[in-house]
Amino acid sequence: MGVFTALKSSLGAGERIRQVLGVLVLVSVAAIALGFDTGFLTRVSAGSTTALEQRLLDTFKPKSRTADSADTMMIKAKPSSPDGALPVEGSLPPLSGAVAWLNSRPLVADALKGKVVLVDFWTYSCINCLRTLPYIRAWAEKYGPHGLVIVGVHTPEFAFEKDKANVERAVRNLDIRYPVALDNDYAIWNAFNNEAWPAHYLADASGHIREHHFGEGSYEETEHSIQALLKDADNQNVPGGLVDPSAQGASVAADFDDVASPETYIGYARFVGPEGSGPVHDVSHQYGAASQDLPHNAWGFQGWWTVGPETAVLDNTPGGLIYRFKARDLHLVLGPDAQGKPVRFRVTIDGGAPGNNHGTDIDADGNGVVAEQRLYQLIRQGGPVSDHTFEIEFLDPGVHAYAFTFG
Repeated sequence: MGVFTALKSSLGAGERIRQVLGVLVLVSVAAIALGFDTGFLTRVSAGSTTALEQRLLDTFKPKSRTADSADTMMIKAKPSSPDGALPVEGSLPPLSGAVAWLNSRPLVADALKGKVVLVDFWTYSCINCLRTLPYIRAWAEKYGPHGLVIVGVHTPEFAFEKDKANVERAVRNLDIRYPVALDNDYAIWNAFNNEAWPAHYLADASGHIREHHFGEGSYEETEHSIQALLKDADNQNVPGGLVDPSAQGASVAADFDDVASPETYIGYARFVGPEGSGPVHDVSHQYGAASQDLPHNAWGFQGWWTVGPETAVLDNTPGGLIYRFKARDLHLVLGPDAQGKPVRFRVTIDGGAPGNNHGTDIDADGNGVVAEQRLYQLIRQGGPVSDHTFEIEFLDPGVHAYAFTFG
């Protein structure tokens, strides 16, 4: 999912970002209320939280660490260098521990000596990851013939992302042709002491990490670093210039200036609210119809839902979700019923059909189908962005709802 909410409980950038954003949320929260009789959960966040997540990651760099073993990379803040040379941040870990590999036989760090290697940590329902993929694919195509090897490390956030068939389908649909390690047990993630989705680590031909970056952005800096390391490795005719990949659907870069709604998890394990609030845990409960007149960033359930730690399941129809949001794009991570039966749904904005503001996974009338476990783009607005009330009504029971994300 999003960069900030993916940060692990560890020292370095992740902890500092959590502390800073925690203070911002406490200061800015005016009212967060739970009303089971009205059936909505009110969540008011600091404005432009999603943009802050990215900007804070761009500001803070991980603190230096002591490696626990020879296989653990020591991450360092990137120092300034008068000659512009990239620092040595540690050695490339062995890339062992993946449960499977796609598009390649298993790769190991020693076998990659002599190649420039970009390791990209991602997971397929993460909106931030999806928006970096056009650049990763373009670099693989442009620099692969000149000595660059890209390794995608798919480390799951949700349980359904551990399913090999799900990842295979995502890799195929996303046109990913470079090697992908299925890091279901976080073996490679932990070897890197990684902090976030997405994250990349760039290693030179000698197997030394020379650059890392968390989150979206810094594409020009990364590409210049790729070019420099390829030339340092005596690769001939390294292409110059910068890629300008085309992106479609959810992969289009976010409009961070207009994102004023936060990534919102639907399961109770990561519910954020005042002490004592939150949905009923692990039992079917009826949430009453919420009013259209919600405050900014209020959201809630409608109908009978069973809310678990990771996901909420609609027990019967009618039922749905409602969110008062401000962003160009609205996405939902959804899955079909437990037997894989598709679930039909209808989306409205401010009580009407979305029309030209529909996302790639619905039509202009707001109709769509949840047929697989993934991120669904439901709203993409044109023109000025303002607050709107989003509603999704599921026409069949059994849908699994995981998280809202915005762009």
